[in-house]
Amino acid sequence: MTKRNSTIDDVAKAAGVARVTVSRVLNNGANVRPETRDKVRQAVEALGYSVNQQARALASGSGRTILLVHSHEPDREPNSYYHSGLELGALRACSVLGFDLVTRAVDPASADRKRLLSSLVERERPAGIILPPPLSDDVDLLRAMKRTGVRVVAVSAGEQGRSVVPSSGMDERAGGRAIGEFLTSIGHRHIGFVKGPRDHMAAALRYDGFVDAMRYAGIDDPPWTATGDFTFKSGVEAAEQMLGEGVRVSALACANDDMAAGAMLALHRAGLDIPSDISVTGFDDTPVSEIVWPPLTTVRQPIKEIAERAVRILVEQLADEGIEFRPLPHYLVVRESTAAPAQH
Repeated sequence: MTKRNSTIDDVAKAAGVARVTVSRVLNNGANVRPETRDKVRQAVEALGYSVNQQARALASGSGRTILLVHSHEPDREPNSYYHSGLELGALRACSVLGFDLVTRAVDPASADRKRLLSSLVERERPAGIILPPPLSDDVDLLRAMKRTGVRVVAVSAGEQGRSVVPSSGMDERAGGRAIGEFLTSIGHRHIGFVKGPRDHMAAALRYDGFVDAMRYAGIDDPPWTATGDFTFKSGVEAAEQMLGEGVRVSALACANDDMAAGAMLALHRAGLDIPSDISVTGFDDTPVSEIVWPPLTTVRQPIKEIAERAVRILVEQLADEGIEFRPLPHYLVVRESTAAPAQH
């Protein structure tokens, strides 16, 4: 090791402290004992460790903006609660840490998304940038953002995205598995699944976990599936497709709550009773899950907490390359939209 290539981990090891402690000292943070500060500073000097440009901006008080980029295709209705949940969580963390939050929207389907994002970074000059899916799974885009010198945190990225930049999220596969385990545990064997967008890795992981649970329950036949885009309208269309094809299932799982609410509308229109004739589940535990009738069984995704952690990763520099992904907890919320299948 030379002074030129020493890392924050080297400093932490030399000082006998955790990486987060080094970050706090470099950023003049609180809750560090004077003797610990001295050890860290001595290790920094001995190793010739140089804090990168973004870290210097954070420590000096300049560059006090965090940029949250919404993935939004103009032709689709927005998943309003997901967007607002990310904003509220990020804003909460920024307020506590003394940063300003700026939000912008980029079309993930645009061929110019790389250029548009680079222009945003150049114009806003943020201390860090938060990218939700599907932008968080665009590996080329993530690498391009890193080359601009800005710190990047991905939200709900798959394994490939997490290998490029730090990520904040939950265990999507485990969430999908929780829904599958619940439905099979109350007796369902013929189940449909409405998937999310094809370019959305988190949605794909939810389906993979769901299939894991079915196989564990001894159900080898794959579920009937349709593909939606996380909108209410696509949930309506998926359920209508299922009914039009004459598919008989006792439960329909959906990759998010908005699609589940849409599916419930289509099922009600067809004269089916939920859950006596068919059970329905969602994912996210957004406010709509308690407004629809009957209230929706779903998985609670901690959207605000995910965004809050993303900000803290950027500001507190807990996210040096190679940091372990630590998923936030999720919970199964059982409501009246599910029941054991009727015996006919």
